[in-house]
Formats: sequence, C-alpha cells, structure tokens
Amino acid sequence: MCLYINSVNLFVLTVYYEVACDLNVWINTQVDAFTESAFKGNPAAVCLLEEEREESWMQSLATEFNLSETCYLTRIADSDRSDISSIEPSNDRFHLRWFTPTTEVELCGHATLASAHVLFSCGLVKSNIIEFFTLSGVLTAKKVPGINESGAPDDGIFVELDFPADTVAEFNGADISQISAALNGAHIIDVKRTTIGDNLLVELASGKEVVELQPDIGAIEKCPGGGILVTGTASPESGFDYYCRTFFPKFGINEDPITGSAQCALAPYWAKKLGRCDLSAYAASSRSGVVHVHFDEQSKRILMRGNAVTVMDGSVLI
Repeated sequence: MCLYINSVNLFVLTVYYEVACDLNVWINTQVDAFTESAFKGNPAAVCLLEEEREESWMQSLATEFNLSETCYLTRIADSDRSDISSIEPSNDRFHLRWFTPTTEVELCGHATLASAHVLFSCGLVKSNIIEFFTLSGVLTAKKVPGINESGAPDDGIFVELDFPADTVAEFNGADISQISAALNGAHIIDVKRTTIGDNLLVELASGKEVVELQPDIGAIEKCPGGGILVTGTASPESGFDYYCRTFFPKFGINEDPITGSAQCALAPYWAKKLGRCDLSAYAASSRSGVVHVHFDEQSKRILMRGNAVTVMDGSVLI
C-alpha cells in the first residue's frame, strides 16, 4: 500500500502519521532548504521513524534517494526523557541522524533545517523550539519571524538553527599548488583548515571568481581534508556579504548546492574580516541558496536563519 498526502492539510497529515506508524510505513518528505522556491536550495529527504532502524538500512535508503543528505528523525518519548539532558523540558525532542549517499556525517545544516520545517509546518510539534540530539550534541531549531532573501519581513515559516562555531587553523602552504590546480588555477587569497569535517576553506579574489569557478572534481577528491569550501567577498550591489560553493566528492557529493554546516566556519572567518557579526551568504551553485547568519563570538555559536519548501510527500514501505 502506498499513500500520498498534501502537506497543507495538517489534519490529514496527523492522521496519516498515526496510521503509518501502526503499519510500520515510514513517512518520507523531500524538502528544498535555504530557499523560498522549489527546485532551488539544497534538497533533503526527511524520514520520520517510529523507532530507530539499523544503520545499514538507513545507509541503503540514503543511497537509494541519492540526495546530498537523507535524515532520520525519531521522537524521544516522555518516558525516555529522564535519561537525557535537555535545554528546556517543554521542548519537543528528536534523535536526528544524517546520511550522504555513501556515509553518515556528524553535522548537517540544510537537512536539520528541512527536518524542522517539516515538523513545524505539519503541526507535529507543540513548541516553537525543537531539540535535536545528534552526533554533534544538542542542536536547536526555533520558529522565528521570517525575512525574505532580500532581507525584508516575510510571513512564511522561517527556522533559526543554533550550531557550534567552527575554529579554523592555518594550512600547510606546501599543498596550495595542488589546491590551485584542483580549482583550475583560480587566484587564491587564503587557505584555512576547519575543525568540523576537516575541510579546506579557500578564499578566492572575489565572489565573481566563485561564481565562475569550474573545478576539477577528480583533483579535489585527491586534495587534503574532507572537502573544499570556496568563498569570496560579495560585491556591494549584490546585497550579500560573501559568496560560497562547497565540494565533497569524497562523500559522494561533487558539489553541495548550499551547505549549512559550512557556515559554522565561513561566518566566523568573514565576521573577523568584515568586522561585523550579522552576515548574509549566497550559495553560487547552479541551484543557488541564501542563509542569514549571526556569529556570537562570546558563546562560539552560529545562528543560521533560512526558509524551506516542501516538494513532495510519500512513504517508504520497506
């Protein structure tokens, strides 16, 4: 049996969720994150599970979907709450795991945004704050007043994610020629190495160079670190502070349309260079995407705000 629903109808969705759990049919929703429009931003598959499944099953399903991330949510029941430390007891809480087509990852921004969007928009949580228990600790998602991609107020559902800031370290200059070759000779201003994900943060001469970059994906796969975060300062007329593109071929993702977790390193980097803590980033991939970021230097936390669009709903029958 396969059921399809309209996510706008909250009553039908709630009933469907209860029936699906009884039948061990898992709800799957595909969401485009960090965008106001369908077919832009970064798509993620969000699976609501009645109970935790084996890791091999979750990886196989993520490989089947073949999106940059498939995530799995399992609600933490009231009876289990005494065993975990919560930020606020009244908040809804879920276990959350993220899988690329090839492996599980410790942190993912866009799939966390997609998860919160589904839970908020479908009426599956009672509070305005959700706590996600992940491999990177407790992450929160908060329903907030929206702003559109131009920075003006918006009436839609916006989500603010609270993530850890990522400290960057100096990079061994001996390998910069290899990175430059992988980026087809792009003019490199600076290279850093991140703590989260062990990625390379590469600043180019301008946002225009980020947009026009045509990297050698095979060569990027041979570079040190997990992936490469390419960034450059935005032009004043763009309305953004910096541009970025991200490449993770070692994890089965040649180019990620927009990477929320990358902002954990990019926001502190640009906050220091530009002298301000509130920043707007534009992902210059073919799908594009926008994220508004606040860097709290004292707490070493990143607040990321973005929109999302539900593209499809369905069920997984295995």
